[in-house]
Amino acid sequence: MTKKAGKQTDEALKKAIAGFRLDDLDLPPEIDEAAFRSGNYPHKEKLKSKTYERDLRALQIELLKAQTWVKEQGERVVVVFEGRDTAGKGGAIHRFTQHLSPRDARVVALSKPTPTEQGQWYFQRYVGQLPTKGEIAIFDRSWYNRGGVEPVMGFCTPEQTDKFLHEAPQFEAMLVRDGIRLFKLFLTIGQAMQLKRLHARYADPLKQWKLSPIDHQAVGKWDDYSQAYDRMLAATDTVDTPWTIIKANDKLRTRLAAIRAVLADLPYPDKDEKLVGGQDSKIVLSAEHFLANGGEV
Repeated sequence: MTKKAGKQTDEALKKAIAGFRLDDLDLPPEIDEAAFRSGNYPHKEKLKSKTYERDLRALQIELLKAQTWVKEQGERVVVVFEGRDTAGKGGAIHRFTQHLSPRDARVVALSKPTPTEQGQWYFQRYVGQLPTKGEIAIFDRSWYNRGGVEPVMGFCTPEQTDKFLHEAPQFEAMLVRDGIRLFKLFLTIGQAMQLKRLHARYADPLKQWKLSPIDHQAVGKWDDYSQAYDRMLAATDTVDTPWTIIKANDKLRTRLAAIRAVLADLPYPDKDEKLVGGQDSKIVLSAEHFLANGGEV
């Protein structure tokens, strides 16, 4: 593609994104074509299903080994999934928990706070969801709502966000000092990919329940979310509680990467180091590297 043709393609994509409507009958072809590689996604093609199914099964067996170790040793594990709507958090969490014992592994997906909870210490309702000995708790969104959704949608004041970003590392340091193993995973996708997934949800009667009023409003708030998430990651990435960033345009690669990110740092016995250590460094980044290369913006 010539430089001129590339510029024309970019302009056509920007125009399509600016004019995007969730209720349009058809997805603009410019968005459809750009979706997979949007956000500087490094792979040209989706992971082959055969490779995915093989590795997923093997990694889920490793998860069962890890869960047995967690239960026998009385460990406490917390996995936080964050990212934009349609980034693939739900699908990754489902594959993570699919074959784990539900008695000792649970997903925490809290609804909006009640009036009573609104009057409490911000972290209070999340503390009640932390695991006891032998448990794994997986947060489908977490206290980090105050770093992303809440400030962008006006559900909290700038002062409350500032306070949160100052206190979150202290709160998490307390958890780690008390023995909790905390994993923070941030799934990032390109703008065209988000629009494609939102449009697919809207068009599918079986997936429309996933769309909320916030999802509809998020279409026009890409830059606001980018700025909020970059600030959040920069303020809360610490040596003791680092973020793992996963480029999530390919759902299959994302799910494998998320499982590996947790298993790699759990010292359970009989670990298949070759399998668990086979992380895709093209899509799994530290927060420092991710932000240094442009971040969400």
